[in-house]
Amino acid sequence: MTSIRLYGLSNCDTCRKAKHWLDRFSLDYHFVDYRAQPISADTLKEWARQLGGWERLINCSSTTWRKLPPDCKLPGSDAQWALLIKEYPVLVRRPVVLCADGSLSVGFSENGFRELFGF
Repeated sequence: MTSIRLYGLSNCDTCRKAKHWLDRFSLDYHFVDYRAQPISADTLKEWARQLGGWERLINCSSTTWRKLPPDCKLPGSDAQWALLIKEYPVLVRRPVVLCADGSLSVGFSENGFRELFGF
């Protein structure tokens, strides 16, 4: 069983860099393209809770976010956030890394992954 789950989009350059890094260090992982396999609202809510809020899960500097109508940028509930992500999965920061111990990380950087995986 793989101990790392990497969530992202297959065509995302950052996700490809993260997969390459994991391959380079021979770490076993399972990649989930959340456009092909949407993440449940309950899971998204838990991720937001673990990360300290929806704002840490959402990429507010993305082109998709900037093009949203102003009323869409102010979801008032977890359910509204989950619906927004269901409609626009590219809003989620990438990649989302779920480790075997349940810890969660978003984004990729060489130093961040070294720290996360103890290298």
